[in-house]
Amino acid sequence: MIRRRVRITGHVQGVFFRDTCRREARARGLAGWVTNRPDGSVAAVFEGTDADVEALVAWCSRGPSSARVDTVEVTDEEAQGDAGFAIL
Repeated sequence: MIRRRVRITGHVQGVFFRDTCRREARARGLAGWVTNRPDGSVAAVFEGTDADVEALVAWCSRGPSSARVDTVEVTDEEAQGDAGFAIL
């Protein structure tokens, strides 16, 4: 199990980024959360198998079709055994 924290910048709010991210995470069986930040970015935490977490981090570079992603910052964290995925 691994855990990654990501911060996504660009045109990522108001384009269903969080909802689509939640669906993608749940389809992969990942735990964590996603939220809009006051600065216009989106932040998220993904926890699960290496392959599934890395696949969702890669998805964040594209986002939903109406998004424009400029940057994705990724930070490793200690896995915490979280369950479920939520929009905060």
